[in-house]
Amino acid sequence: MIKEELIVKTTALPQSRVALELEIPSNTCKSCVNETINSISRSAKIPGFRLGKIPKQVLIQRIGITQLHASALEKIIDKSWNQALKMESIEPLSEPELVDGFESILKIFNPEKPLKITLQTDIAPELKLKKSKGLSVEIKKSKFDPKSIDEALEKSRNQLANIIPVNNRPAKLGDIAVVSFKGIYKDSKKEIDGGSSDSMDLELEKNKMIPGFVEGIVGMKIDDNKTLTLRFPEDYSHEDSRGKEAIFEVSLKDLKEKELPELNDDFAKQSGNKDSLKELKKDIEKQLKENFDNAQKNIKVEALMDALSKELDAEIPKAMIDIEVRNNIEQTAQRFAQQGMDIKSTFTPELVKSLAESTRPQAEKNVQRNLALKALSEREKITVDDEEIDQKMKEYKDEISKSPKQIDIQKLKDVVRNDLLQEKLITWLEENSAVKEINEKATKLTTKTTTKATTKKGVKTKSKPKVNKKEKN
Repeated sequence: MIKEELIVKTTALPQSRVALELEIPSNTCKSCVNETINSISRSAKIPGFRLGKIPKQVLIQRIGITQLHASALEKIIDKSWNQALKMESIEPLSEPELVDGFESILKIFNPEKPLKITLQTDIAPELKLKKSKGLSVEIKKSKFDPKSIDEALEKSRNQLANIIPVNNRPAKLGDIAVVSFKGIYKDSKKEIDGGSSDSMDLELEKNKMIPGFVEGIVGMKIDDNKTLTLRFPEDYSHEDSRGKEAIFEVSLKDLKEKELPELNDDFAKQSGNKDSLKELKKDIEKQLKENFDNAQKNIKVEALMDALSKELDAEIPKAMIDIEVRNNIEQTAQRFAQQGMDIKSTFTPELVKSLAESTRPQAEKNVQRNLALKALSEREKITVDDEEIDQKMKEYKDEISKSPKQIDIQKLKDVVRNDLLQEKLITWLEENSAVKEINEKATKLTTKTTTKATTKKGVKTKSKPKVNKKEKN
């Protein structure tokens, strides 16, 4: 007897999706049904029968043929799906979607006959760059602002300031006001969520709180009460409050001011562990200039990456964007956890949904860039060899030996490979592209070669095949 084989027909779809039409032979269907019955029989408990000794017909009558077929159908689809992927050498990016829906297939399922189903999934797109060499971008030319040194010093002075009580004058900008307040919406008289406090230290600086709140406190004396009628900005973070008028009952409970230290050598020793104020200023200037130069380099690389991304000719599948969004949310959750926050209570379904929506545009941009870099690597045959990786791994030797946790060396090597490859790709872009720096007055154009910087790493993810039982709309 000739054994029947799975028949697979593959059809390319838009947006880097593929449809697999499967004709599953009846012997596979019957085999999975029998396996399901035997599996249930080993664990089912029916009065009058020993465990594992329940007759087939009794089990079918007790559980129902539809439920048995549903369990068997899941196995049939999963088994056939994995077999089809191997036959066609396809690596899916997403869980397969059963085109006609699980319930519809179940209704017509007959293990004595071949089963025809169609599954769809996202796959990695074919990458093509319309152009890679000779990219040209324009960025604004910026100069280091010496005033930033004084601003850094003032920030350090504020951090080391002594806080002293004030009781002989009204509040002014720069003070620290201890206030209690209660806010309601003007139209509905409903209390504002998060708009009340019994005691809060508030630095009286512009742009703190909503417009008019700080200004309303300025001039108040301790124990003064005041009613402020204000309006929330149209772009306020809390959507329900945007553009609404609010009434705040405010009481000034206490007032403090900052006593700033003098800018002298003693301050230099306390602030930056330097022997003199002159030495501290030089150190701050060096750090700020390094930060400025790095920021300028990053601006140039960002511009080149955007230009390269525009040259990418590829249909990006939704699954890639979804994976990037999910990775971003997971990274945010990890940062919160490191700060000691309770992730389970903080990351509500509503917050996760909001984060997914807000981070999707950036996720799309990241995926576009990563694919453009991959296309550049393939087009220009830019690679990283094992010797380069081994050399880089030597730098982590001490960290690996001192780490309290077991480090996955292979995963670390993969990260190192990605980093080194990305550095090479960016260097290649810099050497084969032109950046025109436009002066603030747009009167002069100069062409410079950019320097290397780091962009977001790409993440490869392999999806475990699992049938989506939802009906297709």
